[in-house]
Amino acid sequence: MTTVTEHQLSPQALSLIPLFYIGWSDSVLSPSEMKLIHRKIESMSFLNPEEKAYLIRYTNPQNPPSPEVFRFWLDSLRTAAMNMPTDQKQSLAQLALDIARASQSGQLNPADEPALGKALTELEQELGIDTEEDLLAMLKQLDAPHLSSQPKLASFEAKAMQAILDGPRAATVNAVRQLLKDPFFQAGILRDKEEHRSRILEMTTELAKQGYGSLAYPNEYGGKGDMGEYIAIFQTLATHNLSLTVKFGVQFGLFGGAVYHLGTEKHHRKYLEPTGTTDLLGCFAMTETGHGSNVKDLETTATYDHATRSIVVNSPHFGAGKEYIGNALHGSMAAVFAQLIVDGVSHGIHCVLVPYRDSTGDLLPGIEVKDCGYKLGLNGVDNGRLWFNQVRVPVDNLLNRYGDIDVQGKYISPIENPNKRFFTMLGALVGGRICVGLGGLGATKTALTIAIRYALKRRQFAPKDGEMETLLMDYPTHQQRLIPLLVKTYVYHFALNRLGETYAKAKADDMREIETQAAGLKAMATWHTTHAIQECREACGGKGYLAENNFADLKADSDIFTTFEGDNTVLLQLVAKGLLTEFKQSFHDDGFLAVMRYLGGRIGQTLTTYNSYFTGNTDMEHLMSAEFHADALRYRQERTLIALSDRMRKYLGKRLGPYEAFLKCQVHMVNLAKAYVENLAYTEMTTAIKSLPASQERAMLEKMAAYYALNTISDDKGWYLESGYMSGDKSKAIRRAQGKMTQELRPEVEELVAAFGISDASLDAEILNWARP
Repeated sequence: MTTVTEHQLSPQALSLIPLFYIGWSDSVLSPSEMKLIHRKIESMSFLNPEEKAYLIRYTNPQNPPSPEVFRFWLDSLRTAAMNMPTDQKQSLAQLALDIARASQSGQLNPADEPALGKALTELEQELGIDTEEDLLAMLKQLDAPHLSSQPKLASFEAKAMQAILDGPRAATVNAVRQLLKDPFFQAGILRDKEEHRSRILEMTTELAKQGYGSLAYPNEYGGKGDMGEYIAIFQTLATHNLSLTVKFGVQFGLFGGAVYHLGTEKHHRKYLEPTGTTDLLGCFAMTETGHGSNVKDLETTATYDHATRSIVVNSPHFGAGKEYIGNALHGSMAAVFAQLIVDGVSHGIHCVLVPYRDSTGDLLPGIEVKDCGYKLGLNGVDNGRLWFNQVRVPVDNLLNRYGDIDVQGKYISPIENPNKRFFTMLGALVGGRICVGLGGLGATKTALTIAIRYALKRRQFAPKDGEMETLLMDYPTHQQRLIPLLVKTYVYHFALNRLGETYAKAKADDMREIETQAAGLKAMATWHTTHAIQECREACGGKGYLAENNFADLKADSDIFTTFEGDNTVLLQLVAKGLLTEFKQSFHDDGFLAVMRYLGGRIGQTLTTYNSYFTGNTDMEHLMSAEFHADALRYRQERTLIALSDRMRKYLGKRLGPYEAFLKCQVHMVNLAKAYVENLAYTEMTTAIKSLPASQERAMLEKMAAYYALNTISDDKGWYLESGYMSGDKSKAIRRAQGKMTQELRPEVEELVAAFGISDASLDAEILNWARP
């Protein structure tokens, strides 16, 4: 069969260009779109075989159009679009006919127009294209005349704000959003776990086919070597379906990440590519029944046998079994974290790849797997328990970046200190913690979008009989419930995304600070998620309780985020320990004693004493100033740090051991960590804002940063009053400023949630279709 070029296409074939342009301008063609377009093209009798082959070639996600082909499509569209009349609505099908009529490769027979128009309209409808919305979007891209939109109440443009939120990953994020609109990715309400798991596995495999599974891996293994792209996809999936998000994260982030970050070239060469395509399904076997947060004391053993150059993996008792392991039922290989024993000496936690199913799916000898059964949520994820009974694997299955066994059977490591080696290994996996925080925020954005859009439609109670009832969003109590949560979501978005970009480009020396920030932000962001989704559910009343409105799944699926990848309370203690040593390497190497040495140097340190004018200043310009906000949040963090240091020093002076002193101060450590994260989140957002050019969007973000700061200060007003940082009058003035700002933000909320860019398909809430008859 001869091939044709775009310049040789008939007018009928050229008429399909708008539909192809829409698909590829989003850099994605979904599986349902591909099947439908294939079927329609094959049924079009007015196309010859060469033209059908040309068109079908460009429905393959792995075969995007070249820049030259895309430019031809674009020029054809622009020519037709510029000639469109501006005084009437037109469809994409009509634009397609205009292109066919203007073709220079041949004349369109007027007698063929009705059949062609009918075929184009049917294809447009079956693809679910919103005629007016997609046409206007295309014409705007082409700088063609288009219909003006309705005026907005907001002071900024949602699309411009969305571009700021999406940042440098906008192209990838928008491609994933477009893909998720496809019916293939709509799970609906599934309450049978086997059916649910099967659908989520199918979706995960399709994401891999689109090339998203391997983005964080090097180019030679099918990826782009870009962890930032992976993080962007993860948080976008979280606005759509959390079971899919977690399944995606387990397969490509946890299992694949363990191979990539803890393994060496031999492991990369053998396992990364099949992991990225889902030809190899794996799981991340760290947590045990008896040990969750305490990874260092896991009880699974990996004992080296020099005679056979093999490692024997064993669960010494029931409590040492691996627990809550995602992908356990679908997977065939586990990245098992165990105590590595060589010559009778334990060298601490290492990771070993253990196959546990054969090619037919049967369990291998010595392996026991049990289904965790139904959970509170995330029932689309196949969590299970694993036990190993003297399972032997080759020594090459040891992921040996930080610890290896040489040909003489001796343990070797580039990091001599065992504690340093352990924390370095865990630090390599910190990306998962960042993703969990962002995943929680994704669910929060979905909940807020549903609740606020509903509140902008739903009315209740009228001022007088016969008058229109009041919108829910116009009640001050409703504003106070939702607007602070919306603003805090923006703040954590900037903080976590900036941390994600830092992590994606980090060097070894940066990891200690990144680990501390990731632990703190993950904890505070996921607690925020739990609170925000509950408040959004209540704000929707009984409608929010219906499964069809998505809150049931949002609540149940996100609840675990507060404890996986680290229990939040434990994580905040880790943050406090890092702060107590000012992120010094010696703490991580030497444990409690390093902290004690540091504390000894803090004796006698004092903070600036604030004068009465400052503590009582109620001037609005002062209260709204970024200088006041930054000073207040920083002051609380530093004052709490010094108070905690002094408290611990006193306990040690009473001859308490370091561990007992830490136990006495646990609550104070959590308070310090919270103060640190609140300051960190504000600082990261304001730093991001400073990098933006002057615009209405920047002004809105500055206003939200100020609102977040005042809310945070007010939430902790008891501490500020006790510490003498501000007077009672100043506290009251801050409360008044908060109320005023809440009212000022009311007209902005519709566009603020629109800027999250979440489609109705991802929101999946029937409540949004509600309208009073």
